Amino acid sequence: MASRLMKSVSGIRGVVGETLTPELIVKVASAFAKYSKNGTVVVGRDSRPSGEAISRALESALALSGCSVIDLGIVPTPTVQLMVEELQADGGIVISASHNPAEWNAFKLINSKGTFLNSRDISKFFSLMETKFKYKKWNGIGEVVYNNMAHDIHIKRICDALDCEAIRKRDFAIVLDSVNGAGSRITVELLNRLGCRLTTLNCEMNGIFPRGAEPLPENLKEISKRVIDESADIGFAQDPDADRLAIIDENGRPIGEENTIPLVVEHLLSKQIGRVVVNFSTTNAVKDIADMYGATFKRVKVGEINVVEDMLKNGARIGGEGNGGVISPEVHLGRDSLVGIGYILEMMAERGKTISQLVRDLPVYVMKKGKVKYDNSLRDNEIFLKLKNFYRDEKISTLDGMRIDFVKEGEFKGGWVHLRPSNTEPIFRIISEGRDKKHALRIYNHFAKMFKN
Repeated sequence: MASRLMKSVSGIRGVVGETLTPELIVKVASAFAKYSKNGTVVVGRDSRPSGEAISRALESALALSGCSVIDLGIVPTPTVQLMVEELQADGGIVISASHNPAEWNAFKLINSKGTFLNSRDISKFFSLMETKFKYKKWNGIGEVVYNNMAHDIHIKRICDALDCEAIRKRDFAIVLDSVNGAGSRITVELLNRLGCRLTTLNCEMNGIFPRGAEPLPENLKEISKRVIDESADIGFAQDPDADRLAIIDENGRPIGEENTIPLVVEHLLSKQIGRVVVNFSTTNAVKDIADMYGATFKRVKVGEINVVEDMLKNGARIGGEGNGGVISPEVHLGRDSLVGIGYILEMMAERGKTISQLVRDLPVYVMKKGKVKYDNSLRDNEIFLKLKNFYRDEKISTLDGMRIDFVKEGEFKGGWVHLRPSNTEPIFRIISEGRDKKHALRIYNHFAKMFKN
């Protein structure tokens, strides 16, 4: 069976040679030229083997549409976002399927502010893809230029937000696993700039993913062992486009990517209290930390742009998503694993604590994540209606699928479940959180069986 073309607020994803074809590349480029009014477009890609060919086709179609194209080469997704802002471009396109396997690739679309297109703009863009395109004559074709300053500019922005000298004094020993993705070179450069003693793992930037692309605990066995072997202070693992960060403590234990954002939130609020924005699938530990500091806390729909739009509209000290995505207005409004790395090292340096000690200071929750095949059937809607009625006395939100916070007495009390279709894969995501592993699993299993045939 051929794969589906995934079109959502997260962009357009498909399997190369099946749903991601030359015809699609031209449609995306031509529509984006219309969207950006034939202006300047910044293009970057991750290290997937298909990326170079796709970028050349995309850039040619953009130029033939009259756009000026700035090619950044292989860079993290957040680097493209930052450079759109830095260069005052009219938009940007990232060629990256993020955590999807290597046979996938995708287009992430960026507006002139350096943030992703919101649901309104992405709908407009999808409509443009179905229109007839008019290309420029020979003397109206745009130019493609190359820019090799993106890494330096990104790193400077991060270092300007940190106490770099405090980090350098600690002389941290670090193991880095960039899954041979776009974060490989720039993250090494950042850590060298911060005076760290570095051991690299999977930092070849060749697009061959030697482990699962997502930085989940089950994919981090090699770096966990390496942290122990090297007597390192900490290990950092990224996904292929380097917008997500997972952490391994000094004992070789993955702390869970859902704990990345609570650590950063606690660190930043301890310095300056401000508003916190996360999505519905993010751990309750963030809310507990915000409450402890008296900070305003807000949940929004899953999807980076939903967090960012709320931060732009209402202001925020820090935001993020529970998949290891840190969004800091001090640097730029996009998920950024490098920003997360900087803040975590600063936190360790200033407090003189190990990463395991810092994690022990966090509110204790355990999360269970899973997925089931999803076909958008009426049966699923019927399940939602039944759940809404059955759990009417619990705290329920239907802004993004369904999230139920269990506040009544009973076996689920103190936990929650979030049920929603994925924006990036043809699956249905189920996430539960409880006081401990047994509690989280009990909640998860109860709801997962409802979606099984």
